[in-house]
Amino acid sequence: MRRGGRGLMVVSQGEGKGMYGGCRRRKIDALDSLLDLNGERKEGGRVLKVQTVLLAFQHYIVVLGTIVMISSIVVPQMGGSHGDKARVIQTSLFMSGINTLLQTFIGTRLPTVMSASFAYLIPVTSIIKDFSFRTFEDERQRFVHTMRAIQGALIVSSFVNIIIGYSKAWGNFSKFFSPIVIVPTVCLVGLGLFEQGFPQYMKHINERSYFLFERFALLACIAIIWAFAAILTVGGAYNNVSEKTKQHCRTDRSYLLSSAPWIKIPYPFQWGAPIFVASHVFGMMGAALVALFESTGAHYGASRLAGATPPPAHVLSRSIGLQVC
Repeated sequence: MRRGGRGLMVVSQGEGKGMYGGCRRRKIDALDSLLDLNGERKEGGRVLKVQTVLLAFQHYIVVLGTIVMISSIVVPQMGGSHGDKARVIQTSLFMSGINTLLQTFIGTRLPTVMSASFAYLIPVTSIIKDFSFRTFEDERQRFVHTMRAIQGALIVSSFVNIIIGYSKAWGNFSKFFSPIVIVPTVCLVGLGLFEQGFPQYMKHINERSYFLFERFALLACIAIIWAFAAILTVGGAYNNVSEKTKQHCRTDRSYLLSSAPWIKIPYPFQWGAPIFVASHVFGMMGAALVALFESTGAHYGASRLAGATPPPAHVLSRSIGLQVC
């Protein structure tokens, strides 16, 4: 499924082989049916535009939460400061945006958002442990040296995506992607919980509230949790707890906004020339292969939820080859 004007491009039944090649297409106003709370079309599209912006912002929050979580785990272990963590988050968000645009316009053209994968945590942690026993002048130098090693491992491991993708090897393997293979992968990336949780409780209270919380459950949960944490912070509930609890629960201990510059454009090798170590590279290659399965499962799940045909082999190969940022 790809965007086209106000609506989404989908393939009607019986009009060709699929949405990805040489088939007749028809354009329907899918946003009306997906986002209209009352099940009726809205004149002028103003309500749809507002809901589209809110849904896009909700996707951004999902990406931001994943990147902040990963950065908060690895950057302190590397010896980085709050400013370093803010810079890593900025760079990761920038590259996630570029990857999303590439997949939207060139790759699968499905409504998917590309973000950092937790599969890379293990090799990154291994690189951090490798440099934790070495002597550096200060923590800042250790952080920069570790970042350069991570950059080198990522650069080499990205060739796994390029080779597997553009050689069409991954597309040829896709014929073995049966439901037994895809369903567990989709569940692992979270789509198995799509219709569970908070929105189901609202269904028994109010029909309109059910549609609202079905679409904007994440925004509602974030607002409630942050408001509750802010009340506990101001009320002094965390004054006599451990420093680790304060850092994770208080709303005034992240220091990201005060440490981040107003405008910062990432650029290649911003932490210095990359360092290439064979052991680091092989570990990152393993994570790259895991990420390939995650992305493939997400693409199949997104096509199913969007009502599109499953992505064919050449589209999967093209998508995997683009996942190099």
